[in-house]
Amino acid sequence: MLRDRLLFGPFFVLAVVGVFWLDEWVSSRSLGERQLPAAAVLLPAMCIALGFASWELARILREKGVLSSDRMSVAATVIGILATTASGQGGAVVSTAAAGVMLMALLVFARHRSFEGIVAGGGGVLLAFTYLGVLGGFWILLRLDHSAWVCLWVVLVTKSCDIGAYFTGRAIGKRKLAPWLSPGKTQEGLVGGVATAAGVSALGLLLLRNAGVAPDLSIAGAAATGAAVGLLGQTGDLVASMFKRDAGRKDASRSLPGFGGWLDVLDSPLLVGVIAFWALRLLA
Repeated sequence: MLRDRLLFGPFFVLAVVGVFWLDEWVSSRSLGERQLPAAAVLLPAMCIALGFASWELARILREKGVLSSDRMSVAATVIGILATTASGQGGAVVSTAAAGVMLMALLVFARHRSFEGIVAGGGGVLLAFTYLGVLGGFWILLRLDHSAWVCLWVVLVTKSCDIGAYFTGRAIGKRKLAPWLSPGKTQEGLVGGVATAAGVSALGLLLLRNAGVAPDLSIAGAAATGAAVGLLGQTGDLVASMFKRDAGRKDASRSLPGFGGWLDVLDSPLLVGVIAFWALRLLA
């Protein structure tokens, strides 16, 4: 497991950085007299990555006996991303899309002319719509407000909490955080991870300032935002663990060697997009 992470990790990191770099590069170009839009690369990349994650989520639901459809799950996720992006701060588009997705799911599952599993199946599709689609869409909203480098900064802060929590837990971790859900996590590791995220966030803000793309935040504000991002990222990790443990799984799939599945990689950033969007809106 660790060998695979060390082997494939650098390529994975380069791929993530490459997506944000390409998105920033494309948004700085023009087509004739029209400026190319922000998130022109990030939006399809998010749809693809979260589409794979929704496929994994559909498999997990089926293993629990919940009526589930891979296509419906992927479609609901993509609709959630697009609806959230289109709605901005307003909720009318998202609410309308949620109702439409639920109705579509109920009608599709009712084609078997059986009431059994229809409600649970509709709930599973709405889970994909909200958990993967709507939450993923907040990353696009964040990109529309800020440079792609700001989005990458938030990703690095989120993952730095994972790294800090791992090494702190290995060094001094004694008290389990949630042994019934994630036996490897400790309370000491959580504190170390949140502190690491706060420090990386403050350092990242200084680098963004030098690049001229930093949000209007103080160092203290960046550290506080980093701590909140780290804490919510760990919460997202635990939320995904609930789904996997309920299905008797350690990983969502084996799609990404050393990392498990797409859901295992995206679990912590999923919840972070919301708080990063609003924190930078309110504090900047």
